[in-house]
Amino acid sequence: MKRTRSQTKESISVSKSESLTASSSKLPFRAKKIPRLPSSSNSIPPPLPTPKPLTSTGEMELALHHLRAADVTLAACIDAFPTPHFHTHRSPFFSLVKSIISQQLSNKASQSIEDRFVALCGGPHSVGPDSVLALSAQQLRGVGISGPKATYLHDLASKYRDGLLSDSSILEMDDETLYKKLTMVKGIGPWSVHMFMIFTLHRPDVLPVGDLVVRRGVERLYGLKPLPQPSQMEKLCEQWKPYRSVGSWYMYRLVEAKGILPLPPPTSLL
Repeated sequence: MKRTRSQTKESISVSKSESLTASSSKLPFRAKKIPRLPSSSNSIPPPLPTPKPLTSTGEMELALHHLRAADVTLAACIDAFPTPHFHTHRSPFFSLVKSIISQQLSNKASQSIEDRFVALCGGPHSVGPDSVLALSAQQLRGVGISGPKATYLHDLASKYRDGLLSDSSILEMDDETLYKKLTMVKGIGPWSVHMFMIFTLHRPDVLPVGDLVVRRGVERLYGLKPLPQPSQMEKLCEQWKPYRSVGSWYMYRLVEAKGILPLPPPTSLL
């Protein structure tokens, strides 16, 4: 039976459609790319916990136990000297002010200037950002504070007034954040921050790598030559973590003893 022209066209159209369908089934399927959600690693990390101060109950005992077990050489030093005691009666702000005043001065000269400065403020309880900002550079120079140090004190007080620093926030900051914030203050460098963290805040794991006395103590403790550089101190004292502040305290005692360990008290035989 003869096909009509329309039937022929329809047949051709169907065969082409089937052919395309068959060939398309052999092509690899391309999955759509699904956009990735931002991973948690790209989010802002939570703040580090503030370490317990060395004045917390039982913390010094934990520190000494760890250091004795971690470093037998340091253990002999620990046994030869009294247990460290950390205490301060000053606010963080007052302690930072004292740190600035005492720079490059003897203890006697520093104390004399500090006493006059406190009297100028109206007494110990009146030393604060507002009272410091109320004093002119000329008034500060009148009690023995140099021009640059007057600028440093005003900068510290201004950062308190502007909310960049406060006693409460300093107590809550982790070590890394605190270091960054305090070194933004004019006249406060790494050494001053390390001393503040150890002796005012009693942070347990601070290693003042630039402190000459601590470096000298490490040199004597391990019998090194020459004096270890700041870049070497991190590696040398790695085993003291997380109580490098206590290890550093013993380096001061070792240097004071001229590198010779005192004899331990005699042990009772009874």
